Amino acid sequence: MGQTVIEKIAEAHLADGPPPRPVRAGDFVSIRPDRVMTHDNTAAVMNKFATIGAGRFHDPGQVVFTLDHDIQNRSEANLAKYADIEAFACKHGVDFYPAGTGIGHQIMVEKGYVVPWSFVVASDSHSNMYGAMSALGTPVVRTDAAAVWAVGNFWWQIPRTVRVELTGSLRPGVAGKDVIIALCGVYNRGEVLNAAVEFGGDGVASLSLESRLTIANMTTEWGPLVGWFPCDETTLAYLDARRRELEAGGIFRIRDDDIESWRKHPPLPDHDAVYAAVIELDLGSVTPHVLGPDTVQDMTPLHEMAARNVPIHKAYLVSCVNSRVEDLEQAARVLRGKRVADSVEFYLAAASSRVEAEAAERGIWQVLVEAGAKTLPPGCGPCIGLGTGLLEPGEIGISATNRNFKGRMGSRDAQCYLASPAVVAASAVRGTICGPEEWDVSPIDRRIEISPAGESPEESVEILDGFPERISGRLVFVDQDNLNTDGIYGKDYTYREDMTPEMMAGVVMQNYDPAFASRIRRGDVLVGGYNFGTGSSREQAATALIAAGIPVVVAGSYSQTYLRNAFNNGFPCIESPRFVDALREAHGDHGEKTLIPGDAVDVDFSAGRIRWREEAFPFPPLGPVPQSLVVAGGVENLVKIRLNL
Repeated sequence: MGQTVIEKIAEAHLADGPPPRPVRAGDFVSIRPDRVMTHDNTAAVMNKFATIGAGRFHDPGQVVFTLDHDIQNRSEANLAKYADIEAFACKHGVDFYPAGTGIGHQIMVEKGYVVPWSFVVASDSHSNMYGAMSALGTPVVRTDAAAVWAVGNFWWQIPRTVRVELTGSLRPGVAGKDVIIALCGVYNRGEVLNAAVEFGGDGVASLSLESRLTIANMTTEWGPLVGWFPCDETTLAYLDARRRELEAGGIFRIRDDDIESWRKHPPLPDHDAVYAAVIELDLGSVTPHVLGPDTVQDMTPLHEMAARNVPIHKAYLVSCVNSRVEDLEQAARVLRGKRVADSVEFYLAAASSRVEAEAAERGIWQVLVEAGAKTLPPGCGPCIGLGTGLLEPGEIGISATNRNFKGRMGSRDAQCYLASPAVVAASAVRGTICGPEEWDVSPIDRRIEISPAGESPEESVEILDGFPERISGRLVFVDQDNLNTDGIYGKDYTYREDMTPEMMAGVVMQNYDPAFASRIRRGDVLVGGYNFGTGSSREQAATALIAAGIPVVVAGSYSQTYLRNAFNNGFPCIESPRFVDALREAHGDHGEKTLIPGDAVDVDFSAGRIRWREEAFPFPPLGPVPQSLVVAGGVENLVKIRLNL
């Protein structure tokens, strides 16, 4: 059985993992990434680093700091925070980019930190963007970033891979943003949730590097953990341009020999790689659509939106997904010789100072400004609800950003739609959502082949001292897909510092089932549905179950943020969709929020099997990496042990 390219890149960066065999989907491994980037949240990671007690960085060359989120904030407190981050970077010899340089993800690409075969992470969800460079890019939480600073690695579970075959080429006037909008709108039933997406097919060659950056970036909103593109001449030409520019500044991060090596030995999947699904998309069938409002799953053809005459108050050409030179040029072609409507405020920010300078040199920036764009410094800004130009109550916005979640870009009483730079520009001129031209539209075919889930092979696992070989307990079945963290541990308690473990145990699952805490007992085995723990990143959704005496959670699948928080706190979670499906078949529509049928469940960690009613159900075995986290009581304790603190 061959490997996907994701499995290959992960294996090349392995610090610890399964027995000596090729890594595969489901494996828990320890990864030594080439780079880890933190932005304004560097201050929070610094606190984690101090809590661990680490005095120095394992490898300062792994680490990059970029200030990009709240750069319009000139308050004394924010400036002091920024100064502290810069001083910390100087002290430890870390590469540092001050506010105004640009958005961190763009800097990582521009400055040559992201190259083919590399594994690059950041404490930001749009780290998927690095996949456009034929790297493996994925987000980490702040505790993981602190662990990389201290010991050079972090744990990761290899995701399943979905292949996306792109055929044909885009029609003139159609952009990379339209491609990812189409994927979000057509495949919106969790097909790629928490997967790695591997793009391929003859259509890739027709996409510019900037279009690939846009698509890879916004795979985050589509649902995957990784959005990867192959390395071809387009990739290598971009890297060679970066090489020459960096060398002119005395930086030799990319060398000519590297480019030749990537040309001869690009990362590729094996011919017999196993994919969870294969999606086919004819690029020639893609036309401009609009997502929203307030969700990336509702897609409407542009001509239908135009017919509705939806008025807009603000338009945005900002953010890490669509504010590069190609994007600005697309908007400028629409705006040349025109003016933004009097009823519209049009906000503009480049992805980096370098992008802004190039756009100005080519006359693009001036076209946008003369049309009435209000310029902002290179950074995140209104995309994340910070600084100038936020949506006010009752307003409607159209944006070339990657997210339009309610309240993200301002008031929760506003609405936001997402579209390509050209559509945003045309809408800003007319004052209603529209495009620069008419399109003959036919529905985009839904073409997906889902592979049946294979049986996990029998594999004995060595059990570390202190980790249980098995856990047996009473079955507690919470038959709910997409159970979110607010349901597990409510917002009324999340920011209270006085909550003891006993108090947390008393309110666990309160928003889902008020009777849950009074019905369970210590030692129960909790079984949930699919995408367990979706929603916010609050760690208490894991630690409250620990406080309640739940020794293990079984689910069909997990939100990866929840899974990371669980193991980072020493709480084992296992994935067994067959077991969840069997419980549903056995109990049908039982009508209870929390079902406690009186059955016993036996979790055999040494064999990777769950036993229930004389049946056995497989789960990916927990090898030394997750076991060590549980034995240590979480990642911070494990790092302390490794540092002999």
